[in-house]
Amino acid sequence: MDFILREWKIQDVTAVAKYANNPKIADYLRDVFPYPYTREDATQYVESCIKAGDETQLCRAIEADGEAVGSIGIFLGDDVYRRSAELGYWLAEPFWGKGIMSRAVVQLCEEAFQRYDIVRIFAEPYSCNQRSQRVLEKAGFTLEGIMRSSVCKHGVMYDSCMYALIK
Repeated sequence: MDFILREWKIQDVTAVAKYANNPKIADYLRDVFPYPYTREDATQYVESCIKAGDETQLCRAIEADGEAVGSIGIFLGDDVYRRSAELGYWLAEPFWGKGIMSRAVVQLCEEAFQRYDIVRIFAEPYSCNQRSQRVLEKAGFTLEGIMRSSVCKHGVMYDSCMYALIK
């Protein structure tokens, strides 16, 4: 399926509010991603992406079928982690299994390596999120290890996986 990565626009709020309000997405993300996901949440998120610019992060809307159907971002580290960046993403459920996210990850990582003075991009999916692990593997990331009982989601402790892509 065709898609584009593009900068966020305030007009994306409606689509983000519609697609992000899904427990199947929120259950695998940090608690900062709420459920239920309201229009106010969508407005705050889109505005924050627009305002932040590209100095310390590279956040893009994933557009398919003419609307924003997901988000992908790379966030630069600082201090001793200044040559590393963290990758995060989500995609609307109707677009799962179409190869969009793996290609989006490759595309954004290539741009980040060209734009920033980084040598490492990492992601930390929960060990129970096999779809996200598969996305990263298809995009060339390597599993570096399992961090046991490292995240608490809905009062339950989960392992997380450290995946990285080295320039």
